[in-house]
Amino acid sequence: MPLDYQVETCTLPNGLRVVVAPDHNVPTVAVNLWVAVGSRHEAVGRTGFAHLFEHLMFQGSRNVAEGEHFSRLQAAGARLNATTWFDRTNYFEVVPTGALDLALWMEADRHGHLLDAVNQANLDNQRDVVKEEKRQRYDNRPYGNALPDIYAAVFPEGHPYHHSTIGSMEDLDAASLEDVRSFFAAHYRPSNTVLTLCGDVSVEAGFDAAAKYFGDLPTVERPPVPPTAPLPPLTTPVRVERVEDVPSDRVYIAFRLPGDRTDDYLACELAMDLLAGMATSRLYRRVVRRERLADHVFRSAFGLAGGVSLGMLGADVAQGHSVAELETAVHEELVTLAASPPTEEEMQVLRAGATRDVLQAFASTQERADFISQYTLLHDDPTYVNTHLEELLAVTPEQIQQAAARYLQPDNTATVVYRRTDSAKDDA
Repeated sequence: MPLDYQVETCTLPNGLRVVVAPDHNVPTVAVNLWVAVGSRHEAVGRTGFAHLFEHLMFQGSRNVAEGEHFSRLQAAGARLNATTWFDRTNYFEVVPTGALDLALWMEADRHGHLLDAVNQANLDNQRDVVKEEKRQRYDNRPYGNALPDIYAAVFPEGHPYHHSTIGSMEDLDAASLEDVRSFFAAHYRPSNTVLTLCGDVSVEAGFDAAAKYFGDLPTVERPPVPPTAPLPPLTTPVRVERVEDVPSDRVYIAFRLPGDRTDDYLACELAMDLLAGMATSRLYRRVVRRERLADHVFRSAFGLAGGVSLGMLGADVAQGHSVAELETAVHEELVTLAASPPTEEEMQVLRAGATRDVLQAFASTQERADFISQYTLLHDDPTYVNTHLEELLAVTPEQIQQAAARYLQPDNTATVVYRRTDSAKDDA
């Protein structure tokens, strides 16, 4: 039976798209804003700006003091945070129903009037915060630079997805207050934003509240961002190796996948699950259980809006075995999947896993709101929340085989290897 969440939309005169998805089972509302600005929208020499603004948005605005966004909403019982990614920056909170007006007022104030509070002092402060985050999450963490290495290997120099969201510290150091203000003015505007309310609010009340708090934000016209040309799969393998003090040798094998919201992407996503997404997956059964070449395997598939997506397989090499042995086994499984489709038993397991994962995610109003915002902002499809699972379950074994043959072959790979230093091996 297809999902049937109520999803209603309207667009305010200033261009803000508003989505309301009522759910009165719990007296809370997920307030979710997606802004179409991520690291792929940054210019050369201005990387890291989208992520910097995620931080600055909590440093006060016209009518909200520094730190007050967290303190007031948490005092009202809310959970809140924000994240930055290639295609977007999102801001979200789950609030008790009675705190909805407070949340919307504070969100409208910072989305419309942040620059009233942006000064040299808080710019310098948040630059330092971002630098410390880079040290903790990237520079001083085992395998911390794996994702930036993968992005740079999979996507060519100059491509919008080539650099990570953390950006260049040199670019941030060089950023003037005027650079930062111009970046905000270019991207933070109603017509570039989606507001989703999911939870204990009626459609009429949600639309009225959005108009009350966001309706006065000015209309800002900007030329549309030109689409990014699609990238085909890699045709020549790319390789990056690091030697560091890591717990074990690790192999990441990454691929260019088709753009999100396409049949081929869904087939690739299921292919990645089949290979490494479950305890019954092919790689887990072979390289962990049977041949014991790896301690564990994992996979990720990132659906992106810029004409290409990213898929990744990974494994930690087991003691006594080599990177080369593990890579050979993975490549053999890629070739096998391209040669013959999954069995009916494998398809049953894939479909059951997909059903569990989607239903479990959508049971949370926060995750449901996030999904709705994503597909409204990036694909103009707010009702995809109701058809996504149906489309996943409709993927055939033959589609998975064909997608694997086109996108997931050894010649399509960008491989990033982390090898332990001799001292790390001696300490093991």
